[in-house]
Amino acid sequence: MTGTIDYGNLMHRAMRSLIQNVLSDIAQEGLPGEHHFFVTFDTMHPDVEIADWLSDRYPGDMTVVIQHWFADLEVTDEGFGITLNFGDNPERLYIPYDAIRTFVDPSVEFGLRFETPEDDEDTEILDIEEAPMDEMVEPDPEPTERKEAEVVSLDQFRK
Repeated sequence: MTGTIDYGNLMHRAMRSLIQNVLSDIAQEGLPGEHHFFVTFDTMHPDVEIADWLSDRYPGDMTVVIQHWFADLEVTDEGFGITLNFGDNPERLYIPYDAIRTFVDPSVEFGLRFETPEDDEDTEILDIEEAPMDEMVEPDPEPTERKEAEVVSLDQFRK
């Protein structure tokens, strides 16, 4: 037994388990209401499985949207597989939970960020308006008041 409790890794596992539970429910029941997800992941993670043309186009991070059209969502303890449509080309992806950098549901302003040791910022709150995946959201015709996203930053627990 070590001399300390590794809260950072425990939190990472808990948050990845949350993602697994949400995706498992979606695989069985479909997306409820206005819920949809932006999932940013490391395309160079050794266990990521994506088409070569996608990894060539996105040689670092890639953000996918799980919303209107997706198929064959399969959720495992290690990650999830899904077929998404890229310009009328269905592509199968496999994304391990360890490769996920952010998981955001803008419909309820919820987001998780998994910071890596090489990240040099100590941001604790992921503001939906500043997130890179926000570029994919159609703006509302009338501006509405935005609340800050509920985000758990795990970097503060690491040593």
